[in-house]
Amino acid sequence: MLIYHIVLPEIWAAFDGGLYRHASLASEGFIHCSFEDQLPGVIERYYPSEPELVILEIESDRLMSRMIKEPSTNREIYPHIYGPINRDAIVRVLSEPPA
Repeated sequence: MLIYHIVLPEIWAAFDGGLYRHASLASEGFIHCSFEDQLPGVIERYYPSEPELVILEIESDRLMSRMIKEPSTNREIYPHIYGPINRDAIVRVLSEPPA
């Protein structure tokens, strides 16, 4: 199953290619992700003034960390990754302006 993680370009540029750890992993215990149809709403809510974003397309079956689908914003179900994201689970990296 494909899931998506939004990251700022400067954070992605600093990624060393090993295990990706977003700041939310330390502060909340998981990395926030979305399903494809949720991306426009997440971008609109949390990144409205960002001129560019990087979207990681992740194959959840390749994750070494546990992914759980659970309620989040407005009780909508989102995928959360409870651990770092291994590079080989990231199948595509997209640079996009916000929708």
